Amino acid sequence: MEQNIVNTRQHWMKVLSRAGKALLAFQEQLLATPHEFIRAPETGMVMVRGRAGGTGMAFNVGETTVSRCVVRLSNGCEGYSYVLGRNGQLAKLAAIADALLQGEDQAHWLNTLIQPLAQAQAEARHAHQQDVATSKVDFFTMVRGD
Repeated sequence: MEQNIVNTRQHWMKVLSRAGKALLAFQEQLLATPHEFIRAPETGMVMVRGRAGGTGMAFNVGETTVSRCVVRLSNGCEGYSYVLGRNGQLAKLAAIADALLQGEDQAHWLNTLIQPLAQAQAEARHAHQQDVATSKVDFFTMVRGD
């Protein structure tokens, strides 16, 4: 049985990790939820790995900063987050959102939080693709007829 991708935790974690400052628009709603820290927001470093051409051998590109947080709601749901950069507030909001999405009101949070964020991210990605497409250069070789 195939599961709808919108309802998977992997999908909402991806949306939350990419939300950035757009998540601040939901700050009041998320912080109204009683929660306790299992791991308070903290910033650290992770190694970024890459592959030449996307298929070659993996190599270390360098390090980048990430912020992480783990919270527990009063109903026992635990939420985790890792966000790129040094923003503990975004990590806290994403962790609270993850915990809320695992609870009884999952449909509500999918509709009011994840869907708008995912749509905004898709629109931004599309606008970027359109912007890049305007600078596309088509190279061709002319054959001389001798």
